[in-house]
Parts: sequence; C-alpha cells; structure tokens
Amino acid sequence: MTGVPQVDFALDTYECIVLYPGAAGRALPAETVQRLQAEHIEHMRALQRRGIILVAGSVDGPAREPEPPIGFGLARTGSVDDVRSVMEADPAVQAGLYRVDVMTFLCPAGSLEFPLAKTES
Repeated sequence: MTGVPQVDFALDTYECIVLYPGAAGRALPAETVQRLQAEHIEHMRALQRRGIILVAGSVDGPAREPEPPIGFGLARTGSVDDVRSVMEADPAVQAGLYRVDVMTFLCPAGSLEFPLAKTES
C-alpha cells in the first residue's frame, strides 16, 4: 500500500466504501429506483450479516459538488479489491443508480469499535 503515514503508533486498516449517485440514476423510473434502493439495502445487510461490512449508512446534508457522496461504509477484509468486487455486485451499482469507490482507510489502532458487526467464526 502506498501513502502509509510514518507514525509512532499502531494503525488499523479498513476498506472505506464511498457511494455516489450513478450516471443512470436520473433516467430511471421512480419505481425502478425504489426497487433498486430496496435491493441495495438488502445487499448491504447481507454483507453485514456475513461480516464483510462493519458499518454502512447514508450521508445526509449539504456536500461538495459536483459529485457529493450519498453513502459511506467500512469493511475489514484486508483487500480493497475484494470489497470493490462485492460492492460492484450490488444490484443498484450494476444498474447505474449508484457508483462505488473503495479505498484504504487508516486510523489509530483500537480507535474504532463496531458493536453491531458480526464476526465470522
């Protein structure tokens, strides 16, 4: 991984998921958007139940233009590519309602807890 800060404390590494409006979103009928949003929520809940996604939710309020993010999540699989792959399988991403980016997120070790996250045993 490039760009790892040189610090004198341990770091935890996560995969940061950022969801943006997709190119096809404005052209889709309202019923299709509603169906895709429901499928997206179920996809994310399934990823949480499998222990892939630790936390995810929507972003509300004013944001920067031209592409404000509409959702954010964190995973901890050790692979940005694996998380990108499961996120690209999201029906709403495949239909173009949303666009996803996945990158590495670093923070001081032990600074985040996810009490609702399930871990695979």
